[in-house]
Amino acid sequence: MNESANIQGQGQDNRAVERSAMFVATLTSFMGPFLISSVNVALPAIQKELGLNAVQLSWIATAYLLAVAVGLVPAGKVADIHGRKKIFATGLGVYVIGAGLSVFAWSAFTLIFSRVVQGLGAAMFVTTGMAIITSIFPPQKRGRVIGWYVAAVYVGLSVGPFVGGVLTQYLGWRSIFIVTLPMGVGSLLLTLYVLKGEWRGEPGQQLDLVGCFLYTASILSLVYGASRLPDGIGIVLTPLGFLLLAVFVMHQKRARFPVFEVKLFAENKRFAFSSFAALLNYSATFSVTFLLSLYLQYIKGMTPQAAGTILMAQPVVMALFSPAAGRLADRIEPRYLATAGMAITVLGVFLFRMLDSHSTVSVIVANLILLGFGFALFSTPNMSAIMGAVEKRYYGQASGVVATMRLLGQMASMAVAMVVLTLLVGRQQIEPANYNRFLDAIHLVFTISALSCLIGVYFSWFRGGEKVSVTGQDSSPP
Repeated sequence: MNESANIQGQGQDNRAVERSAMFVATLTSFMGPFLISSVNVALPAIQKELGLNAVQLSWIATAYLLAVAVGLVPAGKVADIHGRKKIFATGLGVYVIGAGLSVFAWSAFTLIFSRVVQGLGAAMFVTTGMAIITSIFPPQKRGRVIGWYVAAVYVGLSVGPFVGGVLTQYLGWRSIFIVTLPMGVGSLLLTLYVLKGEWRGEPGQQLDLVGCFLYTASILSLVYGASRLPDGIGIVLTPLGFLLLAVFVMHQKRARFPVFEVKLFAENKRFAFSSFAALLNYSATFSVTFLLSLYLQYIKGMTPQAAGTILMAQPVVMALFSPAAGRLADRIEPRYLATAGMAITVLGVFLFRMLDSHSTVSVIVANLILLGFGFALFSTPNMSAIMGAVEKRYYGQASGVVATMRLLGQMASMAVAMVVLTLLVGRQQIEPANYNRFLDAIHLVFTISALSCLIGVYFSWFRGGEKVSVTGQDSSPP
């Protein structure tokens, strides 16, 4: 009787841990995309209140992504050494502090600083959330759980523009950050008091401080340098960033405990080409929401709510078609689907190059739907190809690479937008006197993005074939 009761009690405890882990992981995977997409819609309101110029405005979005990218790789290694739950909870706490600081920001510097704090916190829980649920749930449940985790990302992207527009229009842009506070605090309390246990990587690991420094310095130099082009500091920092990145790669090859497993790129063509395709896809598409949000509100004169409603079209289509694309990838070679999706994305991005002051809303929505379908057809099969290209012992590192490629692509996309805005609009507010130059900037950004995505088609197709077995496991050698 007592033994049966103990077994039943343990089962209930396990289910409670699973439910709490699922809740906090899903909620945190929702928070990041929600805040990014909702803040994009609020940018004109932020510019009006704080008096920001076009370049400062773009840094509101870029600072967050830069902080996430800088923190993602070191945070993952620290979590493997000291405990994933500990780093996950710390990240939530830092994120809540950053959101609170944003509520009271009074200048460009204070808002950008608070976005950096949020990004560092997000890096800690993004890199550990997936690892925690993979550690907790048994293999037969992981697919369904990860499906919900990924779906939450697209839900955040879908509702962010609409909710952000409504909040900005009726309560002001600061209300967006206020809304995230209870989500972050609730997740932190659940993690601390309900989510029992701790999970680490292989014992005996050490943090490569030199590697962390080189990685951070290279990313900062590249992104900040690109944002300051064509100024002298930009001309110096951008090539310095590439040089530091090359030094980082060489150091990681020799390091005993690398923070980033570069040999997967050197020794595995399918993994490398699939990762490069993801990088180029995100670098071509991420600035679309940023630029269209400005276009709809400045050029078309829409309210934040109306602009946010229109921008929902792309992520809604992504959320609807991604699961189906994943199921197809179990039966059809993933590179066929991913390459077709990338080709559709090239078309969608290029069509946005034709935007002018007379473009109709119906044309914009139709193109967002096309772009969302192409991204959905690419994203899930490409993820399947990446994970199927490595052995099981590299799954965690492969997931980290995917997240890093996504963030580097997003930053590259924003860096291109910032450089073009600097060159064509200058460090001044967007207003009727420079609307024509703003449209020229949009055209140039989307042209560059379409060419970048076209290169991605090459990597997607020439990654090599995969044989998918009955169980869905890739049976061909990496």
